[in-house]
Amino acid sequence: MEDNLVSIITPIYNGETYIEECIKSVLNQSYKNIEMIIIDDGSTDNSENIIKKYTNTFPFVKYIKCNENKGVWAARNIGVENANGRFISFLDTDDLYKKNKIKNQINFMLKNNYAFTYTAYDLIDESSESLNKIIEAKEYEDYNRLLKGNDIGCLTVMIDRLKIDTPIKFENYHHEDFILWLKILKNGVTAYGLNEVLSSYRKSKTSISHNKIKAAMWTWNIYIKIEKLPLKKALYCFYKYMINGFIKNSYKK
Repeated sequence: MEDNLVSIITPIYNGETYIEECIKSVLNQSYKNIEMIIIDDGSTDNSENIIKKYTNTFPFVKYIKCNENKGVWAARNIGVENANGRFISFLDTDDLYKKNKIKNQINFMLKNNYAFTYTAYDLIDESSESLNKIIEAKEYEDYNRLLKGNDIGCLTVMIDRLKIDTPIKFENYHHEDFILWLKILKNGVTAYGLNEVLSSYRKSKTSISHNKIKAAMWTWNIYIKIEKLPLKKALYCFYKYMINGFIKNSYKK
């Protein structure tokens, strides 16, 4: 199983507060055939110095410095372009992997011959304390199911590049991960969920999940401008999206 290299893509912009904890969660992985590609999207804080403490010691932690801030979509694309792994995974600066994240997920994929998977995850606060909330992974998502609400957390995704024809490329648009997942699934791929908590998502005051009105507007624009859904279908999907969001935000475990 460990013959397969997993590339972990981590964009950063002024993330000095959390980047060290993020890197340590990758170093702590029980699965060792990994590379972590950190793409600095023009940070002006102390992020670079913190990262270089690790790149100088751990060759599989790689650092790419961008001269200007273009956005998380562009940073992720640079990471994918420089990735050497058959498997691609994503981890934002303020989020964390559990110890067996890579091992359990890649085993799940290889055992079942899956191309695209995601997992359950829990929520933590700005101090890394548990919020006692778990977002469970549904058994699967196809294109029409995903339209009704993006239940695929970017930090939980793993993609087998040998089994995906769709280019792994993010667009310069809000909810860029949702758009990419839809594009992949629209081409006939099914995403399968491993309902095991393998990552932690940090919920801060500036996170998208706290800006529900903006998130709803961005989702509506995806239906109309990106997916070009007929109005009746767009309204139906948006209704389901709102219900799904209410359930997700009220569920505690």
